[in-house]
Amino acid sequence: MFISSAFAQTAPAIPAAGGDMMSTLTGMLPLVLMFVVLYFVMIRPQMKKQKEHRAMIDALVKGDEVATGGGLLGKVTKLGDAYVSLEISPGVEVQLQRSAIVQVLPKGAISSAK
Repeated sequence: MFISSAFAQTAPAIPAAGGDMMSTLTGMLPLVLMFVVLYFVMIRPQMKKQKEHRAMIDALVKGDEVATGGGLLGKVTKLGDAYVSLEISPGVEVQLQRSAIVQVLPKGAISSAK
């Protein structure tokens, strides 16, 4: 009474092989286009930004003035493979991971910020 009877439908005739292939490609086209747009809008710029950051980190030298992700400003005093020592105030040094450095500042920027 509440459930009506279901009648099986006959399967549609199989279309020609060429038409089936074309409909498959047409169905996949929006997905491919979305991936291409996603690559150029999000993935490629992010990879470029990471490459630039890695080059900046590798180019650090003793005496560079830098800003960290946490907002500390300091002068590089020691360089290691994974860590950097920063002098944030006369006589005060902190040790940070290299990846925490987000910007190399122009020479003299710290003294003018005080």
